[in-house]
Amino acid sequence: MKLYHCADARSLRPLWALEELGLDYELVLLPFPPRVFAKEYLAINPLGTIPFFEDGAARMTESSGICAYLAEKHAPTPLRVAPDEADYASYLNWLFFSDATLTFPQTLVLRYTQLEPPERRLPQAATDYAKWFQGRLRHVEAALADGRKTLAAGRFTMADICISYALHLAQSLPPLRDTLPEKSVAYLARCRARPAFQRAMEKQKG
Repeated sequence: MKLYHCADARSLRPLWALEELGLDYELVLLPFPPRVFAKEYLAINPLGTIPFFEDGAARMTESSGICAYLAEKHAPTPLRVAPDEADYASYLNWLFFSDATLTFPQTLVLRYTQLEPPERRLPQAATDYAKWFQGRLRHVEAALADGRKTLAAGRFTMADICISYALHLAQSLPPLRDTLPEKSVAYLARCRARPAFQRAMEKQKG
């Protein structure tokens, strides 16, 4: 298996998942965004996006999808919630929610505060999408309100990798850095304390 990765980009999700599963893989580190600073990468992934994942003939570009793929391909694992478990629907919903609802507005905040040249930055757009993220984050906070430590099936799963990455990214973006609610901050700290997350953070340093 081979994972193309940029530090702290969405590819951190599958990198973390690979470490949790204890799998052998090759990690290719790229500057962000690679479509600008590593143009040869476009020959591998014409979208120019991160991550890009290879496993035999399989080719994947969606971070949450790669996590789901790894859980299914390497089952049984506690990181996977099976269809016959009570929280299966919730688990799937968190996987899709993580990128479609939580990370999407963050990418626009990043674009319009850091990636665009100064003359093209749009502070109002960044503010609006920061509020969008904060509104959607209420769903995570509500899920943690009853004192649960993880989001599904009473254990740490791929859903926690995918959701906590969005919280991790938020803390790197100035408009979002200090906006995480109390329970989400504690939840993120628990996830970051996992040895596999620590290994992933070390590996992305190169």
